[in-house]
Amino acid sequence: MTYTTLPNDETVVVHVTNNGPKEVTISQVLVAEAYWNFDVQGAGGDNTLAPRESAEVVIPYHWNPGWDLEVALMLSDGSTVHHTIVAPNQSPGLTTELLLTMAVIGLFVGVIPVALGMLWFPFLQSMSDRWLHAILAFSAGILAFLAIDAGFEAFELGEQVPGAFEGTALVALGIIGALLAVQSVSAWRKGRAAAGDARAQSGLWIAYLVALGIGLHNLAEGLAIGSSFALGRVSLGAFLVIGFMLHNVTEGPAVVAPVARGERPSILHFLGLGFLAGAPVILGGWLGSLAFSPTLGAFFLAVGVGAILQVIWELREMISRNGQAASALNLITFLVGLIVMYVTDLFVAL
Repeated sequence: MTYTTLPNDETVVVHVTNNGPKEVTISQVLVAEAYWNFDVQGAGGDNTLAPRESAEVVIPYHWNPGWDLEVALMLSDGSTVHHTIVAPNQSPGLTTELLLTMAVIGLFVGVIPVALGMLWFPFLQSMSDRWLHAILAFSAGILAFLAIDAGFEAFELGEQVPGAFEGTALVALGIIGALLAVQSVSAWRKGRAAAGDARAQSGLWIAYLVALGIGLHNLAEGLAIGSSFALGRVSLGAFLVIGFMLHNVTEGPAVVAPVARGERPSILHFLGLGFLAGAPVILGGWLGSLAFSPTLGAFFLAVGVGAILQVIWELREMISRNGQAASALNLITFLVGLIVMYVTDLFVAL
């Protein structure tokens, strides 16, 4: 069983995937230890699932909000699969109102907090090179925490992925694939810079890479928020919204720090950076509202980790061009970046 949805108080929908090498047939369904009628939808018109095939088991059962519900599927070979629906609440379903709600939430969780953090730009411009490098190291610390946090979460979700899809391998593929993809873009940029392209030599490229890495991480945040609302866990969704808002304010300085030297970017670039870093929360909320998939969540988190790791390396090279990356001040501010993100992450955990 991958997840459950509750479209109304008379129906329980269990989403299942056959992760074994052989086909399986659902013969009986138990709800609260009692046999119950059921209908399997999306399995070729019968109760048999081929390997890697997914289906929905629709159970006409009147459930009580807040009361844990035990569901079990009995297979034709005698094995039983159990699932507990903790504190069930009605799933709102995919509606225009929900999509608009997710868009507004994404705006306040992703775009606005990042934009507020970007308001530090004039202050960053007035800093000496030594302190600007420290801010870049602080930005690297922020990104490092995001990579660590998302990496652990990706592998945890990978354990929930149906065995047929090899969750751990999927996460590793996402990390390596994203790292190589961003590295290829970086190599292309360096080639352009070596050829004399002034724009390729500016810090704006690095700023966009930082925004991309943060945006991919925020996409996974949107998935968490959207899925909590889609599965009826409104209180959890509200706490995630508040926690992520505080969390994302600290990401703004990381986005604009690479462009604090040289020509000031146009307002369109600032808008582009803000939306690239923050707007993916909206897309993640929409995808999560469709119904959260551990496979999708693990993969997006892994992609974010890979992109962030490469961006950290880019920031290191940027500091090394005009200073010492491993100076005492830079190492301290890198550690401060980790600590700040850890503290703000506690608001999400609480």
